[in-house]
Amino acid sequence: MKKIGFIPLRKGSKGILGKNKRKMVGRPLFTWVLGEAIFSNLDEVVVYTDDDWIIEFVKREYHYTNKVKALKRSEASAGDAVSTEFAMLEFCESINYQFEVFCLLQATSPFTRKEDINACLDKLNSNHDSALTVVNTHRFLWNKEGKPLNYDPFDRPRRQDFEGLLIENGAVYVAQKDVLKKHKNRIGKKVAIVEMPEESLHEIDSEADWVVVENLLIERQKREKKSDRITHVVLDVDGVFTDGTISYTKDGEHTKSFDMRDGMGLEILRQFGIEVMVMTSEDSQLVAKRMEKLKIENTFLGVKDKFTLLNKIVMEKGISLSNVAYLGDDVNDLTNICSVGWSLTPNNATDVVKQHADVVLSKNSGAGAIREACQFIMNYNKRF
Repeated sequence: MKKIGFIPLRKGSKGILGKNKRKMVGRPLFTWVLGEAIFSNLDEVVVYTDDDWIIEFVKREYHYTNKVKALKRSEASAGDAVSTEFAMLEFCESINYQFEVFCLLQATSPFTRKEDINACLDKLNSNHDSALTVVNTHRFLWNKEGKPLNYDPFDRPRRQDFEGLLIENGAVYVAQKDVLKKHKNRIGKKVAIVEMPEESLHEIDSEADWVVVENLLIERQKREKKSDRITHVVLDVDGVFTDGTISYTKDGEHTKSFDMRDGMGLEILRQFGIEVMVMTSEDSQLVAKRMEKLKIENTFLGVKDKFTLLNKIVMEKGISLSNVAYLGDDVNDLTNICSVGWSLTPNNATDVVKQHADVVLSKNSGAGAIREACQFIMNYNKRF
């Protein structure tokens, strides 16, 4: 039974310019739900967009899986006044409905987890032809005529005694193929519900919304952190191995400076069975040569969605994020910084990373920061 995920993205955005690809906690907004979809029970995930930048990003970034594809949507399906259903049906008809289950995922719902997607998929049976996600809100609702909708104001219930009201949060919709064919809609007549946390009710329609959602995501990631024995260390390059500066000639990138003491620190870690990996957004042959010299085999170049790749590595190696120490210095490292067992950052890192890292090192990048981090990791692991 083929289960297909569908993430519709439009290039235009009136409320927030370039919203879908703007960095939310250091990652393009749409990658929050895409990353979860990759690790869910969906068989295929389609990013349906009129934005060529996103299409190229998906092709380049998720080359390690054949589960994801990006397709160009028509101009007719990308207009401001066009419904999501129009884009859904356009896509379904283009592939002649070659699936059994269709899952609509909204990029503006970054709180969606793979567990939410799977829970919706699991709801489909003979009793339910579709499912959607909701939030149980304990707000008291009124209509425009001044009449209460969900409680008696003369017998105001305490929060703990109030059942509240279920509200559609617009995150996940799952339906059997026949539902789309018959009703031309994301849900059918026999709908199951899956509850998500109340924070997922937040919508991103303004700059103020963006700030609220970003801070809630940061706090969620930090709240879920656990610290176990460190078995793997992942490092960024520019601003961690180096001081962040690059010299150029007319032929392009010329030199980067590396601290030899950092290399010795990493060698000592490996002697104690700790695996060292490098993950950088730059696709630099200078970096590749340096890591080859340091005998760091797991070097990942040109990575823009570092969190999804890190989760893939963790799953493949059978470990947890709690076993990982991460060294980064800038906003594109932020989700990893907020999520791993231990996060460390050089003293000259960006302020936002220093604010959320577990350890701010006394040394600057390219000047002994990695060596200091290695010593911290060795000392920490002694307790195990």
